[in-house]
Amino acid sequence: MNDMQWAPIGSEPLPPPLPPTRVDFTGDRSLFRKMVTKGAMLELVTFGFYRFWLVTDIRRHLWSNTAIDGDAAEYTGRAKELLVGFLFALAILVPIYLAYFLVGIEFERWQGFASTPLFISFYAFGQFAIFRARRYRLTRTVWRGVRFWMDGSGWAYAFRAMAWGLLVFLTLGLALPWREASLERYKMQHTHYGDLRGDFEGDGWTFFKRGWWLWLLSPIAVIIFPLAPFFYAEFKAREWRWWLDGIRIGGVSLSSELPHDAFYGVYWKVIGWWMLLSVVFGLYLGGAAWLVNAVGMAPTGPDAIARSIPLLVVMVIGYLAIVLAMNVVMRVYLQHDIWVKVLETLQVHDIGAAADVQGRGDLASALGEGFADGLDVAGF
Repeated sequence: MNDMQWAPIGSEPLPPPLPPTRVDFTGDRSLFRKMVTKGAMLELVTFGFYRFWLVTDIRRHLWSNTAIDGDAAEYTGRAKELLVGFLFALAILVPIYLAYFLVGIEFERWQGFASTPLFISFYAFGQFAIFRARRYRLTRTVWRGVRFWMDGSGWAYAFRAMAWGLLVFLTLGLALPWREASLERYKMQHTHYGDLRGDFEGDGWTFFKRGWWLWLLSPIAVIIFPLAPFFYAEFKAREWRWWLDGIRIGGVSLSSELPHDAFYGVYWKVIGWWMLLSVVFGLYLGGAAWLVNAVGMAPTGPDAIARSIPLLVVMVIGYLAIVLAMNVVMRVYLQHDIWVKVLETLQVHDIGAAADVQGRGDLASALGEGFADGLDVAGF
């Protein structure tokens, strides 16, 4: 007699869930440092225009060395796109600056009144730029041959950001967690990976519970400077972890174990470099002034520095060198090192849900990135 037993249809045990997938970064820090150092020097000799090529190189380095489930991402953006977007943005922003300048000259008593709509318009443009710049970067990000993309309205996002910004101002920053959750939810719900739609499950209350005491003690940190970097580093680490835990793309989710003190060393290293470079710059100026005076080229009088061409040239060269050095420091520590620290603690769950994805979406223009650059709100 056959003892085989048949299980009823639908009662088969479900396969155990796959373990989470780690994200690996394979880049070389020294190579990155050399790249940004060379780029900073080229920015200096090109009056800043090389930054579009440098930003593109930085993104390609970070993207191509970030591997998810063994496959690295790819950044397909081009520097010329950023340059053209920046020039188009300038064509819009320059007339606004000019109009405000003329109002200030012709109607001096109106200048204070005119500054309010100018600030509001620039804030709106800045939020529009943040949304559109994100759209541009996503449409130039490819993983496993499928492109990310975004829909949604940049102006709708800007109006949301302005309304939330007013509420944050009126509540002295207390509404910030809910603002971040609302804006991130709007961005993620309009984010796609192929035919998978994104979402954001983080909420303002969770963010508030993680950092309410930072808001409460922030006035003390403002008064006692050594506390401020710790507070800011603590806030950013908690924000990063909250943000990553809330991201969803289809059935794929992220989680992070980023410790609360992950960025202490990073921010203090930047401060240390800034202090060191400031001391070097002071010694450099003192030595230059002594040398100019020793060779008898220093004029006398209250405006001696302004009338000393050699000393002015030396000061400008020293200032540009310090700016160049700080740009290198900030890109190495605040871009590369933070990127690596975040990825070290990141896990991707249910990566199989991203298999068999079909490509969707169109490439976005770089106009938003140009606005972001022109208004100094650009990110990675």
